[in-house]
Formats: sequence, C-alpha cells, structure tokens
Amino acid sequence: MQDSKSSFFQDVYEVVRLIPKGRVTSYGAIANYLGLKSGARMVGWAMNAAHTDPTIPAHRVVNRIGVLSGKNHFTGGPNMMQEHLEKEGIVVKDDQIQDFNQVFWDPMKELGL
Repeated sequence: MQDSKSSFFQDVYEVVRLIPKGRVTSYGAIANYLGLKSGARMVGWAMNAAHTDPTIPAHRVVNRIGVLSGKNHFTGGPNMMQEHLEKEGIVVKDDQIQDFNQVFWDPMKELGL
C-alpha cells in the first residue's frame, strides 16, 4: 500500500515524463495541475528524489522564473542539468533558461483536466 507522499510523487513523475524534449515546466505549474496550488515545494521534494531515475526527465523542471534551482541534486555534478537541457536545444545562461516563455510547457494548457 502506498502512502499519500509516494502516491503524490508518482503523480508528479507521470506529469514530468510527459514534458516534451526541448521544453520545460515549473514546480508550481506541476503542483497547480495536480490540484495543489501551493504545492511547488512538495513537487521540488519529489524531483529531488527522482534525479537518479533515468526514466524521469527531472532536468526539465525549473523554478517559476526559469532558474535551474535543482541543479545541485543531479548525479554527475551541478552542470549536468544544464548539459541535459542544452542537448535538447534549450539555451541556459548564468543558470537561467533564456526565452523561458517560449520553451515553457504548462500542463494545465497541454494536458487539460
């Protein structure tokens, strides 16, 4: 039997797996989609626990202004998040995604409810 925390984490991971290559979303956008408007921090905890799972593209989840706030949690060092994003064509400068609004993927709009 799953507890509510692990169930929530699994819900987060399902959404993150749907983010297309070359796009990013925010912790808050995922929380909002899952019905927890103030749950960005909980999504962050879920993402911190996901960095060793290669099936979860954790590098595509950033803070609300496009900063790579989770970069220190990646196996391989703090540059790994940026490297993964750049391989997908996303431009990062000084730990911030450039043209953030252009590459932002909003699950509420893309997946609806």
